[in-house]
Amino acid sequence: MTHRPIWQLPVSATRLLPVCAIGLLLLSAAPASAHHLMELFQQRQPSPLAGLLSGLGHPLLGPDHLLFLLALALVGLQRSSRWMLGLLGVGLLGTLVGLSTPQLPGAELLLALTLVVEGLVVIGRLPALLLVPSFALHGYGLSAPVLGWDAASTGSYLVGLLISQSALLLLSLGLLRNTAEALTPSTRSLLAGGLIGIGAAFGWSVLVP
Repeated sequence: MTHRPIWQLPVSATRLLPVCAIGLLLLSAAPASAHHLMELFQQRQPSPLAGLLSGLGHPLLGPDHLLFLLALALVGLQRSSRWMLGLLGVGLLGTLVGLSTPQLPGAELLLALTLVVEGLVVIGRLPALLLVPSFALHGYGLSAPVLGWDAASTGSYLVGLLISQSALLLLSLGLLRNTAEALTPSTRSLLAGGLIGIGAAFGWSVLVP
């Protein structure tokens, strides 16, 4: 079999190269290192500004949550905007639950497994309804950095989360619509397989540090 240079690959293949590169970068980053980066925000004194900056940054710094958000576009293309906004609301409710209840044991493992669930939803092996509790679980996990903060700082953190997550969803949907012709069934299966593999790798890294 002959190997062609990247510039001679079909257009659909070259457009998928950035997606594959992002996946490899995320796979190389363990969730533990992401939480170490998040601690940069936790070390700040609680204040409305610190809460806002923390809310804006946390979805970007957690590779499991970032990948989950970006991959939602694969499902969102067949859904209405209200469905996507509803997921954001569910995530916010999950964060509020996390702020008012003890932290769930094994949350990191469950978050990793949501990527596996999302991959199976993308290829139609599981119903899209399962993304609702999955997103709620991500929201729950995002409550941990501000436990014990005052109401004003926590409120600005929630605002930052909504802004950041909304921007990521819109960005991923926009990028995917621009390459919709490359999104063949085989491509969806390939991307779904990547999600499942990355989720399994993250889960393994939690079980076997």
